[in-house]
Amino acid sequence: MAAKWIETLTGSLEQKKQFRQYKARVEALPEPYDQAAKALERYLMYSSGLTDGDTFMTMFGDFADLWERAAADETSVRAIVGDDPVGFAETFAAAYTGKQWIDKERARLNKAIDDAASEQGDA
Repeated sequence: MAAKWIETLTGSLEQKKQFRQYKARVEALPEPYDQAAKALERYLMYSSGLTDGDTFMTMFGDFADLWERAAADETSVRAIVGDDPVGFAETFAAAYTGKQWIDKERARLNKAIDDAASEQGDA
């Protein structure tokens, strides 16, 4: 019972454990893979907009897999991200749909417009 209460306040303890494991995997990458992965991770944290922990952890688990495989195969960083690192990051994040912070604002905007239109008789 106490664990459920704590998770309500702090979030999933299992997801926190998974995230720590993910961070350890990235830290273990050799140069320059760790540097590239950390830079892209920072961008994904800000740009992905994900708020669903399960989707977030799936994305970062796959992200770690990608960089570990690239390091093992000695694939160049440019061969992974191409000439547009931002485009790569955004395309990567787009593959992971889940609840995003903007969803609440989209619903709020739709409701406001529906309410305004209904006042004019434009249902």
